[in-house]
Amino acid sequence: MPPRYPGFTKLHVPGGEYVKTKMVRDNFKRQMFAENETTRNALRYISRNTTLPMRARIEAQLQLASMPNYTRYTQVKDRCIESGYARSVISDFRLCRMKFREKALAGDLAGVKKGSW
Repeated sequence: MPPRYPGFTKLHVPGGEYVKTKMVRDNFKRQMFAENETTRNALRYISRNTTLPMRARIEAQLQLASMPNYTRYTQVKDRCIESGYARSVISDFRLCRMKFREKALAGDLAGVKKGSW
């Protein structure tokens, strides 16, 4: 069986980092979710609308169940765009706490400065 993401085990990025397979997988899931979001929402609306006939609602539920898992939003994981780290990601900047601190101290983030009180 061929790999799902061929050639993406070590892809060099100009910043000196390597793209990790989990980053590619998450990006793929984000794209698939964006492509199927309207279809998914329409099917969810149809399946939950009690004024519609039961047959149409069941068909919508079956179509929803047959869609791939990676079209769901729950499959998308917040990851740091610099390092691919999945824990303690600051969602406003899409950076993990370590990379956020490095960039903030270097002055690379607009509007962020060290707090003192």
